[in-house]
This record gives sequence, structure tokens and C-alpha cells, in this order.
Amino acid sequence: MPIPPRGPEPDPPPEDAVPPPRGDLTQPGPPAEQAEPGPDAATGTATPDDASSAALREAEDGWRRALADLDNLRKRHTRELKGQAEAERARTAAAFLPVIDNLELALSHAAADPGAIVEGVRAVRDQAVNVLERLGYPRHAESGVPFDPARHEVVGVVQEPDADPNTVVEVLRPGYGEAERQLRPAAVTVAKRE
Repeated sequence: MPIPPRGPEPDPPPEDAVPPPRGDLTQPGPPAEQAEPGPDAATGTATPDDASSAALREAEDGWRRALADLDNLRKRHTRELKGQAEAERARTAAAFLPVIDNLELALSHAAADPGAIVEGVRAVRDQAVNVLERLGYPRHAESGVPFDPARHEVVGVVQEPDADPNTVVEVLRPGYGEAERQLRPAAVTVAKRE
């Protein structure tokens, strides 16, 4: 590669000019050893190791706090569920208290009029069925309806000439509830196909 030509030489300084001092210029050479400032030095700068360990401590602290928050949330949720279950159990038991009161009343009148006890027991049964219905478990004891495996449990198959095949002929034990929320299915006999 060719060397480009140099520009004109600068003019020499006048004879009475004072040369600039040379002592304030830094001389090239190895740097002077200085102690590295720590994180609490007046400069406020920290070494990369100090910064990363501080970030690590901060992340660990956040992680531990998050675990403690999760544990507290889990404990609070368990307490709330337990409280809700106890409240629901008490509500259900309270709904049956009038039924028990009426049974005791019917038993106390049994000696006076034995025939009246049958009517009293029917009234108490109707009241209990009403309580179950209010709790979301309606009674189903219909005969002559098509067999539904979600609502019926077959305990017998009978030959019934007047009934359509696969229909409920007789309900032996009523069921309570709907398909998703069922206490028990109805026990039924079903007409068989010919």
C-alpha cells in the first residue's frame, strides 16, 4: 500500500514562546494499583459479584415470601372450607328438627288414638320429603315412565302386557335428586320386551 503524502509541516513556534509544561501529562505505563471500592463506598458502584449476590439474595427473599404467602393461603382456604362444611351441616340438621318434633308429637298421641298415628306419620313423611326437596333433592317415584338408568335402578323385570317395553311398572323405593346430584336412584321393576 502506498503511503499518502503528509500535509505541510506546522510552523515552528516563535523564539520567545514558552513551551508547554510536560509534567502534568500522564506517562504511559502500568496502572497504579488501587483498592476496589466496596458496595458501600462513596462512589456507589459495586463489583459484579456483589451485584449478582445481592440480586440472588433478593430473589431468594421473594421466593421465600411467595412460599409463605402460599402456605398462609392454603391454611386460610382449609379453615374456610371447614367452616362452610360445618355451617352446611348445621343448616341441614336444623331443617330436619321440625320433622323430629312432629314424630315425637305423633308418638305422644299414639296411645290416645291409634288410628291417628297413621295420619301423623304420613304428614311427617311429607314434611321430610319437602325438606329434601328444599335442599335440592326432589323425590321421584313415578311409574309408567320410560326407564332412565340415571334415575332408576332395576331390581326386577316383569312381564306386563298393559305396559310398553322398557317402562317402569312399579316403584319399590323412591329416589331423591336429579342425575348430577342424586342421593339415590329409585328402585324399580321394568316391563320386559316381548
